[in-house]
Amino acid sequence: MTKLSVNINKIATLRNSRGGDLPNVVQFAKDVQRFGAEGVTIHPRPDERHIRYQDAYDLKPEVYTEYNIEGNPIPKFIDMVLAIKPTQVTLVPDSVSAITSNAGWDTIKHKDFLVEVIQEFKANGIRTSIFVDPDVKQMEGAKETGADRIELYTEAFAHQYGLGNHDAIKPYTVCAELCNQLGLGINAGHDLSLDNMKFFKENIPGLLEVSIGHALISESLYLGVENVIQMYLQRLK
Repeated sequence: MTKLSVNINKIATLRNSRGGDLPNVVQFAKDVQRFGAEGVTIHPRPDERHIRYQDAYDLKPEVYTEYNIEGNPIPKFIDMVLAIKPTQVTLVPDSVSAITSNAGWDTIKHKDFLVEVIQEFKANGIRTSIFVDPDVKQMEGAKETGADRIELYTEAFAHQYGLGNHDAIKPYTVCAELCNQLGLGINAGHDLSLDNMKFFKENIPGLLEVSIGHALISESLYLGVENVIQMYLQRLK
């Protein structure tokens, strides 16, 4: 069964908007695990506009499922990940000004840099994943970096699926099939939702993990967090 990792960045955004500690991100992480989530994802950014670096440390002793830390591997990020040693680090090529992730790595152009970073993480027992667009050349490039997994950037699929274009899944399926041949694990995330999750899962062979944040929190405003997590788990079976 594909694992569900809940991205809790939006909870930190809500907390930060009032300058206090409500809602508490550590308690929320504990709750989503209690509700059945099989992982917790965070994506700290240099300006700490949602998850703060201190949150990453505070969460470490409370995440007993999989702990996934996403981000651009700048020196501060690398030092934090090496200190915390999460289950998985997902490398994302975000610019400092990006509102949210908006592109995957060029694994060919940045091969040497990625190889160096990944070797350091793997030497410390941390599983590595690379955020990539659904392009077979990028899958092949990811394999050359030594990464354990790739995370398929799914915004294009989600947008087209919402317009009724189910063929938008095809490049993702092709990439997944290639990853299975290459021995690369497959994760996915960005704009996956209750509406498109089941279809996506059914068409991605070997899908190991999805990380869902914005949609899950938005849906939970109407349906409740515990209910929404169970609804995702049903779609991932």
